[in-house]
Amino acid sequence: VQVVESGGGLVQPGGSLKLSCAVSGFTMDYGAIGWFRQAPGKEREGVSAILTSDGTRYYADSVKGRFAISRDSAKHIVYLQMNNLKPEDTGLYYCALDYDTPAWPSDWWIWDWWGQGTQVTVST
Repeated sequence: VQVVESGGGLVQPGGSLKLSCAVSGFTMDYGAIGWFRQAPGKEREGVSAILTSDGTRYYADSVKGRFAISRDSAKHIVYLQMNNLKPEDTGLYYCALDYDTPAWPSDWWIWDWWGQGTQVTVST
């Protein structure tokens, strides 16, 4: 299984970024794909997830209405569209896979596979 994130960068408050998570070796028929983030000195937290079986979407309260998760099953890519970014959205964003159907909010340590992360910095 390989998980590769891309799309991070530096953006001003109020700006947008779209992250991509390319997955290989993992069937997208069941389980879940999620986005987590970790700011310096803080614990890793769940941002959003999508169930691959039926497309159910989950969001952290802090990003509801601003972030949107989607998938392209044919290309095995999951996206995270982030709008109206705030400085507190800054962090290393990870994509993760879970073979089960996790509860939400989800503890990060139960997820099975992780990418290396992509940095998102929201600053003037």
